[in-house]
Amino acid sequence: MRKASKTIKVSYTPGQPLSAKLKRELAALAALPDREIDLSDIPEIPPGAWKDAVRGKFYRPVKQAVSLRLDADVVAWLKEPGKGYQTRANRILRDRMLAELLNGRA
Repeated sequence: MRKASKTIKVSYTPGQPLSAKLKRELAALAALPDREIDLSDIPEIPPGAWKDAVRGKFYRPVKQAVSLRLDADVVAWLKEPGKGYQTRANRILRDRMLAELLNGRA
């Protein structure tokens, strides 16, 4: 027998401050243990759903021009595969940044 679930409908306009009521509802949801969250109306994602996903296809972070002094062999290594060495350097640094953020080090 399935437990009756309490559905909360929330209305929020982006850019507006959160109301006290909405803050209470969000706090109550955050405090709810995962096992008590009813996911029956959410379809499971098939294993191959993300196989063609591409990072950065729609999200374009703001770029900032910088002057950076790198060892000559590092620059040669970045340029070795061909055009796009700055993009490669950015990707390497972003991957490292995200890994450290996920591990709690910044």
